[in-house]
This record gives sequence, structure tokens and C-alpha cells, in this order.
Amino acid sequence: MFFYGYDPTYVLVIAAFFLTLFASFGVKSTFSKYDKVYSSRGITGERAARMILDANGLNHIRIEHVSGSLTDHYSPNENVIRLSDSTYSSTSVAAIGVAAHECGHAIQHKVGYIPIKIRNGIVPLVNVCNGLSMPLFLIGLIFGIGSLAMVGALLFGAVLLFQVITLPTEINASRRAMQTLESMYMLEGDELKGARKTLTAAAMTYVAAVASTALQSLRLVMLANRRRD
Repeated sequence: MFFYGYDPTYVLVIAAFFLTLFASFGVKSTFSKYDKVYSSRGITGERAARMILDANGLNHIRIEHVSGSLTDHYSPNENVIRLSDSTYSSTSVAAIGVAAHECGHAIQHKVGYIPIKIRNGIVPLVNVCNGLSMPLFLIGLIFGIGSLAMVGALLFGAVLLFQVITLPTEINASRRAMQTLESMYMLEGDELKGARKTLTAAAMTYVAAVASTALQSLRLVMLANRRRD
């Protein structure tokens, strides 16, 4: 028997929270560890990114410095890779791995990597679904319209779809990064291992995001279905 007012679906919320927390802690602790291991060649994250881009005929892509830690990203619309404080000027194997990962995304766009095309193509639809999902869900719950709440819950599934499609693009970008770092002799031996562990930990944040969103989506469906009953 449940206590009055207790919602058993909160278990899913708690599970999602701890999944995200665990993954975030993992990537931060791994990056911190290998941020203290410096490249024997002494190249910075910015220099590594520039070398990789130029070697792949992507001379037109700029590299900019952005504030923060692990706020690195590639903006295809602006043709720019932004590297954070923890990456731009650092010569650590973690920083070089992260910089190479962002270059991996740029290379994906150049070669027409299918998953990233699909991801970019569904962004407008995902934005619309995400914007409508919670208002429809809440209106359905408040006014006892179970079918409307279910529509909102199902629309939230678009976010999950986007994350599922994003996952292989991130894994592929890391794979490209490691192959490039090795083939261009930027890192070697234990340095490569450190970069790989950093990127693996980063990938786990995306896995956790998918699992967390799946749990949230399941909870919305369960609550909406309860209204329909």
C-alpha cells in the first residue's frame, strides 16, 4: 500500500537523476586525471585541432576560445570550433583528445556522415515536439483529459529519438579522433590510452542522457495512462 500522495513513478525520476549524476562525475574525474598528463610533443588543444582540420582540407573552419570547462563544441552553421579554457591552451592528453573529438564532428560534416545528417534534419521537428509536449501533458493532467496527456507524453519521445541518433555521432567522432591522433603521431603509448579513457567517459554522459530521458518518457506515459484509466 502506498502512502497518500505518494507517486511511485518518482522512482524513475530518482533513477534518472543518479544516472546523470554518475556520468557527470565520471567524465569530470577522468578529465581531471588526464588533464595532469601532458603530451610529450607539447602541442596545445588549439594547435592539435588546427593540424587535424588542415590535414583534412578544413582550413576554412575557425578555432575560437570560449570560457568555461568542457564547453567545447563545433558549430557547423558558423564553421567554427570553440574550445574551452580547459582545452584551448592546455597540452594535456585530455585536452588534445577533446579537441580532436570536436574536429571529428567537422570531418563528419565534410564526408556526409549519415547519422549527423539525420540528426540535423530532425532538429526543427524535435524543437516543435519538445515545445508542445509538456504544455499538452500538463493541461491533460490538470483537466483530466488522458488522451491529451498521452499525446504530450508521446511528443516528449522526440527528445529521446534525437538523443538516440546523437549517440552514434558522438561515438564515431571519438573514434575518428583516436585514429587521427595515432596516425598523425600527436599522441603515443600511454598518452593515447589517456585520451581514449577521457573520450570514453565523455561518451558515457550521452549514454546516461539517453537512459535518463527514456525513464522520464516512461514516467510521462505511465502518468498519462493513469488519467486515461
